[in-house]
Amino acid sequence: MVWYGVRYGAIAAGILSFTLAGCGGAKDQSAPSGAASSPAAETSAPAVAEVKPVAFVPCMSCHAVSPGQNGIGPSLAGVFGRKAGMAPGFAYSDAMKAAGKTWDEATLDTYLTNPMGVVPGTRMTYMGQTDPAKRKAVIEYLKTLK
Repeated sequence: MVWYGVRYGAIAAGILSFTLAGCGGAKDQSAPSGAASSPAAETSAPAVAEVKPVAFVPCMSCHAVSPGQNGIGPSLAGVFGRKAGMAPGFAYSDAMKAAGKTWDEATLDTYLTNPMGVVPGTRMTYMGQTDPAKRKAVIEYLKTLK
């Protein structure tokens, strides 16, 4: 039993170090200070918007993150700072169109806690995310979507 925990712990540590290296969390000591980085190194690291937090996984069943790609729910590209019910090409519920909200940190935090309670009549049937850290990770990710 312990062997599995050690093995998977080592795998998780390896993934974390790889992820940190790709995001600038680890520094490559092989290049001299001040040296230009190679174009291959610059293009191989994922853009911030490509690194979805685990808490975003449920959102992907209904929402796309590319502009103009609406699914069951509207595209989340550019959602941060947008007025509720205003994504182009999506047929919103009357409740969402009339919500009078602008998606900023505070509004998203409240909404993602209990969407149907915050906008009664919304078609978004997601029950909400009760963990503040997970909501924050989703909101930070949403900020990167343009």
